[in-house]
Amino acid sequence: MAFREYKIGARLFGVALGGSMVITLYFPTVNMTSVAVTEIGLKKQLSYGRISGFSYEDPFLRGEGKPKTVMLDTDPKTGAQIDPIEAYVYEAGVPFPSGINHPRTLGPGVTQLSVDKGMIGEANKGAGAVFVVSRGTSQGETVTYIENASATRGWQPSDVLTTAGDANTKLVGSGKIMFVREGCWWCHTLLPEQTQDWQYFGIPPRLGDFNGESPTAFGSDRKAPDLLHVGSRNSSKEWMMMHFFNPRLVQPHSIMPRYDYLWGEKDASGKSIDFAAWRTAYTEYQKGKTVYPPEVPDYAADSEIRYLIDFVLSLK
Repeated sequence: MAFREYKIGARLFGVALGGSMVITLYFPTVNMTSVAVTEIGLKKQLSYGRISGFSYEDPFLRGEGKPKTVMLDTDPKTGAQIDPIEAYVYEAGVPFPSGINHPRTLGPGVTQLSVDKGMIGEANKGAGAVFVVSRGTSQGETVTYIENASATRGWQPSDVLTTAGDANTKLVGSGKIMFVREGCWWCHTLLPEQTQDWQYFGIPPRLGDFNGESPTAFGSDRKAPDLLHVGSRNSSKEWMMMHFFNPRLVQPHSIMPRYDYLWGEKDASGKSIDFAAWRTAYTEYQKGKTVYPPEVPDYAADSEIRYLIDFVLSLK
């Protein structure tokens, strides 16, 4: 009897904790699956992949096991010219997003079209697949859905990547990993508020925009501009390179840290990057001893900064 009160307290605590988890995790999930995913939500989950954070396929957050986003103007199977279309390439073994694994989460209308017309049920992780976002009609309304182009058009991942070429390939999913890993969300949000934010940052997102995205990375505090639509405000790759290499190149009083280490050891031509020499030259520029700052080295095709810039420029 001496410990009776502790047993009761422990049980009540368990009930309270379990109830809070149901309210926090389960109820929002039910609500979200009852809302149809938007076109933005489809593109986000297809370009980000299964999980854009810590996962068993990428335990060290290096951007591994992610899809590739490509722009096509040529049919990779027939060679015929087509209207430009964005395709999401999942090479063999790359995990599919929740909309493919659990179609019911796509919401009313979208699920049926994706399964029946888009043939997403025939996608095979072992062989890989190519997905596109298409338009169809459900209950008299036009909605977007996921189309498994590997099944409907015969597009294979290797053929699509070869046709698009590296210049038309974006590593958006790997870039979302960099955004999370480097703590960008500590200072930047991805959630404009319904206030004067509209005037500069753009309209707030809708619930369906996050259907299938994990995690959302809304941001914990805003010490810097919101980035949800930054790709529409500034689409310059060169500006982004300067900003990430040394933010003071474009904003003299910026408190943002340098991310020059994301370039790696080699530049685009394979030459070693001399960071010490660059910083010495930049110091000379700061002191007014030189008119122009040193050139920022172009990044290699497999550098982590490419991932991050691709992700930031995709935010439109």
